[in-house]
Amino acid sequence: MNVRSFLADGKEHQDATRRHLLEAAGEVFSELGFRNATVREICHRAGANVAAVNYHFGDKETLYLEVLRHAHHKALEKYPLLLDAPESASPEEKLKCFILSLLSRIFDKGPNSWHGRLMSREMIEPTHALDSLVQERIRPMSEVLWGIIAEILDCPPTDERVVASAFSVLSQCVFYKHCRPCVGSLFPGLLPENEKGVARLAAHITDFSLAAMRGFSSKNRGKKR
Repeated sequence: MNVRSFLADGKEHQDATRRHLLEAAGEVFSELGFRNATVREICHRAGANVAAVNYHFGDKETLYLEVLRHAHHKALEKYPLLLDAPESASPEEKLKCFILSLLSRIFDKGPNSWHGRLMSREMIEPTHALDSLVQERIRPMSEVLWGIIAEILDCPPTDERVVASAFSVLSQCVFYKHCRPCVGSLFPGLLPENEKGVARLAAHITDFSLAAMRGFSSKNRGKKR
């Protein structure tokens, strides 16, 4: 084996170890939270030496931030922000796609379902990493939603009604995740258990939100007269 092949194999091995650590850490962090998760458990699940986290990431805090970034990227890769909505789609259709994408990420039951669980845990139990996550990932996504709602309300994205409406839309989506035990106890059939259920919930939240926004628009027209 020549030197170039040796170095290539070494880099490939390091890259694989790094990926395994990210995946294992994601599962551990989503189950136990940042504070209770241990580097030893993460390395054990990744099949890596206990010193691997320090080698690849420096410390547990940096690893956690990288896991959040990784989870966010992979979730959007599977469920793009506006799914397959064309550029020419109406703002109402884009809103529906945005909501469906968000709910699909939240309730994903695939092999990487820890992505949604981890993001939800970070919202409930925020860590030092949240500020970076907001600026790097969440704000750009929020600006897309603000733009859609601004178009629906026919007003600037900075209008307080746009921001309030956006948070109302997002609140409806995360409610079904964070209040799942209570909702499931009160109305067992209301929680989405499959893709069809997620689509049904997305349609309801979209219709409900659009009805409220039309009310805002009607008030605006009344003021203009």
